[in-house]
Amino acid sequence: MARRGAAALALALALLALALARVGAQGAALQAPDYYVQETWSREPYYARPEPEPEPFSPPLPAGTGNGEREPRPPESRPPKTATKPKKAPKREKLAPEAPPPGCPPLGLETLKITDFQLHASTSKRYGLGAHRGRLNIQAGINENDFYDGAWCAGRNDLHQWIEVDARRLTKFTGVITQGRNSLWLSDWVTSYKVMVSNDSHTWVTVKNGSGDMIFEGNSEKEIPVLNELPVPMVARYIRINPRSWFDNGSICMRMEILGCPLPDPNNYYHRRNEMTTTDDLDFKHHNYKEMRQLMKVVNEMCPNITRIYNIGKSHQGLKLYAVEISDHPGEHEVGEPEFHYMAGAHGNEVLGRELMLLLLQFLCQEYLAGNPRIVHLVEETRIHILPSLNPDGYEKAYEGGSELGGWSLGRWTHDGIDINNNFPDLNTLLWEAEDRQNLPRKVPNHYIAIPEWFLSENATVAVETRAVIAWMEKIPFVLGGNLQGGELVVAYPYDMVRSLWKTQEHSPTPDDHVFRWLAYSYASTHRLMTDARRRVCHTEDFQKEDGTVNGASWHTVAGSLNDFSYLHTNCFELSIYVGCDKYPHESELPEEWENNRESLIVFMEQVHRGIKGMVRDAHGKGIPNAIISVEGVNHDIRTASDGDYWRLLNPGEYVVTAKAEGFTSSTKNCMVGYDMGATRCDFTLSKTNLARIREIMEKFGKQPVSLPARRLKLRGRKRRQRGGRANT
Repeated sequence: MARRGAAALALALALLALALARVGAQGAALQAPDYYVQETWSREPYYARPEPEPEPFSPPLPAGTGNGEREPRPPESRPPKTATKPKKAPKREKLAPEAPPPGCPPLGLETLKITDFQLHASTSKRYGLGAHRGRLNIQAGINENDFYDGAWCAGRNDLHQWIEVDARRLTKFTGVITQGRNSLWLSDWVTSYKVMVSNDSHTWVTVKNGSGDMIFEGNSEKEIPVLNELPVPMVARYIRINPRSWFDNGSICMRMEILGCPLPDPNNYYHRRNEMTTTDDLDFKHHNYKEMRQLMKVVNEMCPNITRIYNIGKSHQGLKLYAVEISDHPGEHEVGEPEFHYMAGAHGNEVLGRELMLLLLQFLCQEYLAGNPRIVHLVEETRIHILPSLNPDGYEKAYEGGSELGGWSLGRWTHDGIDINNNFPDLNTLLWEAEDRQNLPRKVPNHYIAIPEWFLSENATVAVETRAVIAWMEKIPFVLGGNLQGGELVVAYPYDMVRSLWKTQEHSPTPDDHVFRWLAYSYASTHRLMTDARRRVCHTEDFQKEDGTVNGASWHTVAGSLNDFSYLHTNCFELSIYVGCDKYPHESELPEEWENNRESLIVFMEQVHRGIKGMVRDAHGKGIPNAIISVEGVNHDIRTASDGDYWRLLNPGEYVVTAKAEGFTSSTKNCMVGYDMGATRCDFTLSKTNLARIREIMEKFGKQPVSLPARRLKLRGRKRRQRGGRANT
């Protein structure tokens, strides 16, 4: 007992001495003018552990640190100023395609893997400019004085400001990427800064350049990201950015991303709980145009009986717009089998959708070969078309910059500067103007609205990619489609254009609003994050009130959208699926993003089998093309395909359905749609009208049908002449 007591006393005294030493050291630091940038008093090796890869290193502490003297500056660095004129952007080296900055991926400020609770700052102007808004590529709201502004902005413009990231585990930090404030009205960015690391957020090691603190050159404008690599990787838990100069007449504001490799820590429960893995053996990497084509070829060779590669046209730069068909009879439309499509990459920099499509191709092929009954049934009962890259020219631009350095818009538009997603003819206005003219004969139908002649002219500002998509959609009788986009987590359904003039946001439902809501919810509800009420909003919009779905026009109005055009010009119900906050995630994020979207991608395809389907035939059993299918109470019709088959998406319920065609009498039936997957069969047989029969007989015998009104006029004229002749005699 005596020995135990002595040991306990010795341990207590040692701990007391250590605590007093820490208090003394921290007190000395607090008295210094720049205490927040002082280096750590301890030489503990947590920030200098050797690694088998490039050695992380924390420079040895120079003598005298911890006193109140200001730290020396390296002779080659410019002295920090409270405000400077904008400097030229550092020359960015041409990166090899998707060459991520040195070795380590982003920690995840942009992808939201880093939570708001892991971001801290010295001060902030207001909540909407807090540390949680200091994420790379975050976008400001329309009103920049609300909760959703476009950066972290310090409450004061002085050298004592900082923003800090808690990685929550030891991490090998290798670089920092910065942007200025996203704002329509203000110009705020940091032109130089220091970087510090710590293991306890109290004592800090400043990144050195020789004997002095290293000053990193920041931004020269607010949107182009600038990468600075650390001269030597630093291992720590916390990393802090300390602005040293900023744009003249501006404020200290920045968005950023940190590059780092978390070190293995099997005892870290927080990390293990949040890890995401996938069991699918797929090619998780970014593919340039050549690699994409090669991957399609590999899939086609693996599954030649169910796949076909074709192209729908060419881009402005002459790159073919490749699509892959997946069906048990590729290359032909099977009567009674619905056609479905996914397309991605209308905005070339929204890369996640493109890679998800390539992963989906591989997955469907592998699972079909493995005999997965769900996938086998889907492939055998559906003709699936996947177009991974609608804007390959834009993608190649984004690909050159890489996943973190392209900013928010590099590669978004086509080579000739057109936004494909909003480049379709505005048919909404034609429809709504016709509906408003109720007293006049209606010339515009409620479906299959013709494209205006001006849009078809060569002088119209229409991308060649847009014309290719229109021709593709007119050729194939698509029933359902999804176009994958990025930068948000939501499914948007039409209409995308407001009906009221001068409004920028207004709920504008289609006649099939209830069906579109279900289709949107089918994707969102099976996505791992879209309907998670606990998740942070990507930028400014909280879509949780509608369970991860939104009417496009109530979000922001767009004229000539793909969704509206598809609904009003074809049979296809088209939705926009925004698959991630980060438009161009790092390659390391692809497995998790696949897991987030895999089930949703399959479930959405399965929805093409909801509603009613069937054939419209004549009395001889021949299919009638272009017959109109109307549903009572829904002011939107669809038409039969060239073989007379049709598919009408409907929610469960009982419907009164009418089929009609020129020259035939109409036919009406009650059709019941159940809750089980699989469309209800509802066939129609139409008889020809008497006039159509007469015309058919006359044509058969080489005579023209007689117009009855004209014949009556001739008979009356003959009778008058006969009467006149009798009177003369």
